[in-house]
Amino acid sequence: MDDSEREQALLSALTTEHFALQTSRTGTVAESTGRATVFLSVLSAALIGLGFVASEATLVRPYLGAVLPTLVVIGLLTFLRLVETMVENSLALQRIQRIRAYYHHRFAAEHEFFSDAVVREGAMDTAWASVGARPGPWEYLLTTAALVGAVNALLLGLGVTLLLALAGVGHGVTIPAGVVVAVLAFAAQFVYVLRMSRARAV
Repeated sequence: MDDSEREQALLSALTTEHFALQTSRTGTVAESTGRATVFLSVLSAALIGLGFVASEATLVRPYLGAVLPTLVVIGLLTFLRLVETMVENSLALQRIQRIRAYYHHRFAAEHEFFSDAVVREGAMDTAWASVGARPGPWEYLLTTAALVGAVNALLLGLGVTLLLALAGVGHGVTIPAGVVVAVLAFAAQFVYVLRMSRARAV
Protein backbone atom coordinates (compact mmCIF):
# COMPACT_ATOMS: atom_id res chain seq x y z
CA MET A 1 0.00 0.00 0.00
CA ASP A 2 1.54 3.31 -1.09
CA ASP A 3 1.28 6.61 0.82
CA SER A 4 -1.71 7.82 -1.19
CA GLU A 5 -3.69 4.66 -0.53
CA ARG A 6 -2.72 4.72 3.15
CA GLU A 7 -3.85 8.33 3.48
CA GLN A 8 -7.12 7.58 1.73
CA ALA A 9 -7.72 4.62 4.04
CA LEU A 10 -6.97 6.76 7.09
CA LEU A 11 -9.32 9.48 5.90
CA SER A 12 -12.05 6.90 5.35
CA ALA A 13 -11.49 5.48 8.84
CA LEU A 14 -11.56 8.94 10.41
CA THR A 15 -14.77 9.81 8.59
CA THR A 16 -16.37 6.61 9.86
CA GLU A 17 -15.10 7.28 13.38
CA HIS A 18 -16.37 10.86 13.23
CA PHE A 19 -19.83 9.61 12.29
CA ALA A 20 -19.75 6.93 15.01
CA LEU A 21 -18.72 9.45 17.67
CA GLN A 22 -21.44 11.88 16.64
CA THR A 23 -23.97 9.05 16.78
CA SER A 24 -22.69 8.16 20.23
CA ARG A 25 -23.12 11.77 21.37
CA THR A 26 -26.69 11.76 20.09
CA GLY A 27 -27.34 8.55 22.01
CA THR A 28 -25.98 9.95 25.27
CA VAL A 29 -28.14 13.07 24.96
CA ALA A 30 -31.22 10.96 24.21
CA GLU A 31 -30.52 8.66 27.15
CA SER A 32 -29.97 11.60 29.51
CA THR A 33 -33.22 13.19 28.43
CA GLY A 34 -35.09 9.89 28.80
CA ARG A 35 -33.72 9.12 32.26
CA ALA A 36 -34.36 12.63 33.56
CA THR A 37 -37.89 12.50 32.14
CA VAL A 38 -38.61 9.18 33.85
CA PHE A 39 -37.33 10.48 37.19
CA LEU A 40 -39.29 13.73 37.01
CA SER A 41 -42.40 11.79 35.94
CA VAL A 42 -42.08 9.56 39.01
CA LEU A 43 -41.61 12.66 41.16
CA SER A 44 -44.67 14.29 39.61
CA ALA A 45 -46.76 11.15 40.20
CA ALA A 46 -45.60 11.07 43.83
CA LEU A 47 -46.68 14.67 44.33
CA ILE A 48 -50.06 13.94 42.77
CA GLY A 49 -50.43 10.97 45.10
CA LEU A 50 -49.53 13.20 48.05
CA GLY A 51 -52.35 15.50 47.02
CA PHE A 52 -54.80 12.60 47.23
CA VAL A 53 -53.74 11.52 50.71
CA ALA A 54 -53.12 15.00 52.15
CA SER A 55 -56.71 15.25 53.37
CA GLU A 56 -56.26 12.14 55.53
CA ALA A 57 -53.69 12.84 58.24
CA THR A 58 -53.24 9.17 59.11
CA LEU A 59 -52.10 8.38 55.55
CA VAL A 60 -49.63 11.21 55.01
CA ARG A 61 -46.82 9.87 57.21
CA PRO A 62 -46.84 6.29 55.88
CA TYR A 63 -47.11 7.63 52.33
CA LEU A 64 -44.12 9.94 52.73
CA GLY A 65 -42.21 7.22 54.58
CA ALA A 66 -42.58 4.92 51.59
CA VAL A 67 -42.32 7.45 48.76
CA LEU A 68 -39.46 9.72 49.89
CA PRO A 69 -36.82 6.95 50.20
CA THR A 70 -37.94 5.56 46.86
CA LEU A 71 -37.58 8.96 45.19
CA VAL A 72 -34.15 9.49 46.76
CA VAL A 73 -32.88 6.10 45.55
CA ILE A 74 -34.25 6.61 42.04
CA GLY A 75 -32.86 10.14 41.99
CA LEU A 76 -29.37 9.09 43.05
CA LEU A 77 -29.26 6.25 40.52
CA THR A 78 -30.46 8.62 37.81
CA PHE A 79 -27.86 11.19 38.83
CA LEU A 80 -25.01 8.67 38.68
CA ARG A 81 -25.97 7.53 35.19
CA LEU A 82 -26.43 11.10 33.99
CA VAL A 83 -22.90 11.89 35.12
CA GLU A 84 -21.65 8.88 33.16
CA THR A 85 -23.47 9.92 30.00
CA MET A 86 -22.20 13.48 30.42
CA VAL A 87 -18.62 12.22 30.61
CA GLU A 88 -19.17 9.91 27.63
CA ASN A 89 -20.52 12.84 25.66
CA SER A 90 -17.52 14.96 26.63
CA LEU A 91 -15.03 12.28 25.59
CA ALA A 92 -16.78 11.78 22.26
CA LEU A 93 -16.73 15.53 21.64
CA GLN A 94 -13.04 15.73 22.48
CA ARG A 95 -12.24 12.87 20.08
CA ILE A 96 -14.27 14.56 17.37
CA GLN A 97 -12.20 17.69 17.93
CA ARG A 98 -9.02 15.68 17.40
CA ILE A 99 -10.34 14.37 14.10
CA ARG A 100 -11.32 17.89 13.06
CA ALA A 101 -7.83 19.06 14.00
CA TYR A 102 -6.42 16.44 11.62
CA TYR A 103 -8.72 17.70 8.87
CA HIS A 104 -7.41 21.20 9.46
CA HIS A 105 -3.71 20.25 9.56
CA ARG A 106 -3.85 17.95 6.56
CA PHE A 107 -6.35 19.56 4.21
CA ALA A 108 -7.27 23.10 5.28
CA ALA A 109 -4.24 24.64 6.97
CA GLU A 110 -4.44 27.73 4.75
CA HIS A 111 -8.13 28.21 5.51
CA GLU A 112 -10.17 28.67 8.68
CA PHE A 113 -12.06 25.41 8.30
CA PHE A 114 -11.88 23.41 11.56
CA SER A 115 -9.42 25.97 12.98
CA ASP A 116 -11.32 26.10 16.28
CA ALA A 117 -10.27 22.50 16.89
CA VAL A 118 -6.56 23.34 17.02
CA VAL A 119 -6.50 26.47 19.17
CA ARG A 120 -5.79 24.25 22.15
CA GLU A 121 -5.95 20.81 20.66
CA GLY A 122 -7.12 18.15 23.10
CA ALA A 123 -8.34 20.60 25.75
CA MET A 124 -11.92 20.16 26.87
CA ASP A 125 -12.59 23.87 27.22
CA THR A 126 -11.89 24.32 23.52
CA ALA A 127 -14.07 21.33 22.67
CA TRP A 128 -17.00 22.69 24.66
CA ALA A 129 -16.47 26.20 23.30
CA SER A 130 -16.98 24.77 19.81
CA VAL A 131 -20.58 23.89 20.72
CA GLY A 132 -21.35 27.18 22.43
CA ALA A 133 -20.55 26.29 26.05
CA ARG A 134 -18.35 28.50 28.18
CA PRO A 135 -15.28 26.73 29.55
CA GLY A 136 -15.14 26.38 33.31
CA PRO A 137 -16.51 24.31 36.18
CA TRP A 138 -19.66 26.40 36.59
CA GLU A 139 -20.81 25.26 33.15
CA TYR A 140 -21.61 21.91 34.76
CA LEU A 141 -24.38 23.60 36.74
CA LEU A 142 -26.33 23.74 33.48
CA THR A 143 -26.20 19.99 32.87
CA THR A 144 -29.04 17.52 33.30
CA ALA A 145 -27.03 15.80 36.03
CA ALA A 146 -26.93 19.03 38.05
CA LEU A 147 -30.68 19.45 37.58
CA VAL A 148 -31.41 16.01 38.97
CA GLY A 149 -28.82 16.59 41.68
CA ALA A 150 -30.69 19.71 42.77
CA VAL A 151 -33.95 17.76 43.00
CA ASN A 152 -32.17 15.04 44.99
CA ALA A 153 -30.82 17.64 47.38
CA LEU A 154 -34.29 19.08 47.93
CA LEU A 155 -35.69 15.61 48.60
CA LEU A 156 -32.94 14.85 51.12
CA GLY A 157 -33.48 18.18 52.84
CA LEU A 158 -37.21 17.54 52.99
CA GLY A 159 -36.64 14.07 54.39
CA VAL A 160 -34.42 15.41 57.18
CA THR A 161 -36.95 18.13 57.99
CA LEU A 162 -39.77 15.62 58.24
CA LEU A 163 -37.75 13.22 60.39
CA LEU A 164 -36.86 15.97 62.83
CA ALA A 165 -40.46 17.15 62.92
CA LEU A 166 -41.64 13.61 63.69
CA ALA A 167 -39.09 13.49 66.50
CA GLY A 168 -40.74 16.55 68.03
CA VAL A 169 -38.04 19.08 67.17
CA GLY A 170 -39.32 22.63 66.71
CA HIS A 171 -39.62 24.43 63.37
CA GLY A 172 -36.79 26.75 64.37
CA VAL A 173 -34.42 23.80 63.99
CA THR A 174 -36.08 21.49 61.47
CA ILE A 175 -36.25 23.98 58.59
CA PRO A 176 -32.66 25.31 58.90
CA ALA A 177 -31.42 21.72 59.27
CA GLY A 178 -33.25 20.71 56.10
CA VAL A 179 -31.79 23.69 54.22
CA VAL A 180 -28.26 22.86 55.37
CA VAL A 181 -28.64 19.20 54.37
CA ALA A 182 -30.01 20.21 50.95
CA VAL A 183 -27.12 22.61 50.33
CA LEU A 184 -24.51 20.08 51.43
CA ALA A 185 -26.13 17.32 49.35
CA PHE A 186 -26.09 19.46 46.23
CA ALA A 187 -22.50 20.55 46.87
CA ALA A 188 -21.42 16.92 47.27
CA GLN A 189 -23.09 15.94 44.00
CA PHE A 190 -21.57 18.91 42.18
CA VAL A 191 -18.09 18.01 43.45
CA TYR A 192 -18.69 14.46 42.20
CA VAL A 193 -19.58 15.82 38.76
CA LEU A 194 -16.39 17.87 38.66
CA ARG A 195 -14.20 14.98 39.81
CA MET A 196 -15.66 12.56 37.30
CA SER A 197 -15.32 15.02 34.43
CA ARG A 198 -11.67 15.67 35.28
CA ALA A 199 -10.79 12.05 35.99
CA ARG A 200 -12.10 10.88 32.63
CA ALA A 201 -10.67 13.73 30.55
CA VAL A 202 -8.13 12.59 28.00
